[in-house]
Amino acid sequence: MKFPLSWLHAHLETTADTATIAETLTRIGIEVEGIEDRAAPLRSFVIARVIEAVQHPNADRLRQLRVDIGDGTERSVVCGAPNARTGLIGVAALPGAFVPGTGITLKAGEIRGVKSEAMMLSMREMALGENHDGIVELPEDAPIGTPYVEYAKLDDPIIEIKVTPNRGDALSVHGIARDLAAAGLGKLKPITVPAIKPAYPSPLAWQVEDPRACEWVLGRAVRGLKNGPSPQWLQDWLVSIGQRPINALVDVTNVFTFGMGRPLHVFDVAKVKGSTLTMRMAREGESLEALNGKTYALTPEDGIIADAQGAEALGGIVGGEPTGCDETTTECFIECAVFDPVRIALSGRRHNIFTEARARFERGVDPALPRTALELATQMILELCGGEASEISEAGTEPSWRRSATLRFERLAGLGGQAISRDEAVARLNRLGFTTLGENATSVTVAVPSWRNDIAAAITLDQAPGLDAARAAKAREGCEAVEAEADLVEEVLRLGGLDSIPAVSLPVVAAVAAPALSAKQVREKLARRTLAARGCLDNVTYGFIDGPTAKLFGGGDPALTLANPIASDLDQMRPTPAASLLTAAARNAARGFADVALSEVGGGYVSPGAEGQKTIAVAVRIGATPLSWAAPARPVDALDAKGDAQAVLEALGVSMQGVTVSTDAPGYYHPGRSGVLRAGKNVLAQFGEVHPALRAKLGLAGAAVVAEVFLDAVPEPKKRKKSVPDLPAFQPLRRDFAFLVDAEVPAENLLRAARAADKALITDVVIFDRYAGDKLPEGKVSLALQATLQPRERSLTDAEIEAACQKLVAAVTKATGATLRG
Repeated sequence: MKFPLSWLHAHLETTADTATIAETLTRIGIEVEGIEDRAAPLRSFVIARVIEAVQHPNADRLRQLRVDIGDGTERSVVCGAPNARTGLIGVAALPGAFVPGTGITLKAGEIRGVKSEAMMLSMREMALGENHDGIVELPEDAPIGTPYVEYAKLDDPIIEIKVTPNRGDALSVHGIARDLAAAGLGKLKPITVPAIKPAYPSPLAWQVEDPRACEWVLGRAVRGLKNGPSPQWLQDWLVSIGQRPINALVDVTNVFTFGMGRPLHVFDVAKVKGSTLTMRMAREGESLEALNGKTYALTPEDGIIADAQGAEALGGIVGGEPTGCDETTTECFIECAVFDPVRIALSGRRHNIFTEARARFERGVDPALPRTALELATQMILELCGGEASEISEAGTEPSWRRSATLRFERLAGLGGQAISRDEAVARLNRLGFTTLGENATSVTVAVPSWRNDIAAAITLDQAPGLDAARAAKAREGCEAVEAEADLVEEVLRLGGLDSIPAVSLPVVAAVAAPALSAKQVREKLARRTLAARGCLDNVTYGFIDGPTAKLFGGGDPALTLANPIASDLDQMRPTPAASLLTAAARNAARGFADVALSEVGGGYVSPGAEGQKTIAVAVRIGATPLSWAAPARPVDALDAKGDAQAVLEALGVSMQGVTVSTDAPGYYHPGRSGVLRAGKNVLAQFGEVHPALRAKLGLAGAAVVAEVFLDAVPEPKKRKKSVPDLPAFQPLRRDFAFLVDAEVPAENLLRAARAADKALITDVVIFDRYAGDKLPEGKVSLALQATLQPRERSLTDAEIEAACQKLVAAVTKATGATLRG
């Protein structure tokens, strides 16, 4: 919200400068976003008199002026304004001055052969309005040579504040003045309510048909008025805050909206159909032609003001064009009502209407102010437009706003971290408008002022209708009182300056902070990082795909079909992220990116319940391996996918020595080039080439492999106590063996048998070569193993080494039928 300093002075007696006011507002919790000095770009402009105006000798639409700016030197000015004439007093800019309305810096020069040494300005050229019909015309008594900002009193800084949603009372100049006065920065000017004698019965009566539309409404007519432009001071205030002056009646309502935080509306009585204005909910098919030039289709959830013809205003938000006041209005009707904040917010959001009235009503206005505001507005209209006032028309029930709250003094230190004396705390609350109801050594109970809707209520003072016994009991138990007390603590603290509140660290619960991520989150991040380190691009795709694609991956359960999909081809929950990534890979291949590696950690869905959702880390590779100086590019194969799966499992702490491989991968894998990684009966991962039929349906021409790691199935690594590292004192020995074995025998069987031959001595066994060719019998392959023997107590003798090797060969032969090659 913006307001000029002069408007603040109309509500606050203070000698503080603008900087002090801004600092104080921020200190007490009303953030100042900026201070605008409108006079800064206008300070070089001076009042000037046109000594003589004659026709330009070389241009029909220009005039040659001799101008006096009060420094004893006459200046030649070429001007095209139609009102430029001898004797006119206006505003001049000299060379070197920046003209804000045009964005240019003035220079002396010649125009059609005539010297121009200054510029006579219009309102738009000074950025003070839209009038550009001619240059500014000032009264004859305007002092020549005086800076225009001094004469026009434009040296009036504009303060812009940021108001939080709970502080509706701060959306008014009077509310800001009240807080500044409470902070000791001046004295709040009292509001004097005039005694207006009614001259005739009200021509319009109020009716509240539905309390949802309005709780309480007042109205009064003024007849015999003359509506025209409002006074200059009023227009200046509105222009300074970005509002467009319209006419005196409308401008008065804006002055009360910004000045008192009390939105009003005026109807032209002659344009109202019937003699009754009704507060009711809109009916189906009704519409409103609003003052903003738009027409709105109303709903039964919108509260409106209606006459005999239909809707004439969207209550508390925007008025209607048909009954608006203009220069022909001779009798107006002032409306001052209290609306439900929630309904105002919902209606405004529903119709996408943002008005200053809505901003105040949805935060909550002062429920005790309507009668006072109506009297003050009536008086201002009578002063500006003349006429006589009618009796007040009223309907509905005044809201019950009286409530109390209790503050325990020890809470100021316990909750706010600041020790404040009892007398000072009570004094601060009193300065803010809280009236003391009762006080003792430990606490004070205060009446909450009507304008502070943000202060929670403990119990109502006048037992408001609708306060049921359960809620009253709850309040007495202190549930609501706790919130109210916190509000009072905040009020006492902020009035002393939020910057004075000491910074207090939260108590340390433990020497070591609890982990921020759960074990599941850690696994997901580790899997994602591992695949990225292996060259995969991390993806985030939708958790749903089209039904036909889902069936290709074993999905398509009708229970997993979306009732309201975001797109027709995204109507089925995916069984695995591999489906999404392969579809994305196919789109990449179709656009010329045939070699890609994609990864994702996401959900796969096999049934509707929570137990049917799996978290899967997936890697998809299509095309060829990356180019490298170390090895030629080749098509990706099943072992690349197996490497991705093993890398993720090892990163998650799974010992691969206990993992077995089987060939029962799902049907969307190639049956002879895929596998499943298990720990016992627990399926940890699956990998392999994509089935050729599926590859063709997806449009993938080249090789495509997939690795899927089921993160929920990966056991958490056992927590082990830190111990001395196992660092044997003796060097390990390595021995190589080449076995001739049937090609159908899994290599893993040889590894398992070799490791189990002597678990105390043999610490590792790996395969380092595989050979199959014409030098071997048909159906046989040669697998070369390297075993690591690690002595611990002493160096091994040749005989002991030979015995260990024989034991390994015997174990492999017995388990697999393999024979040692000569």
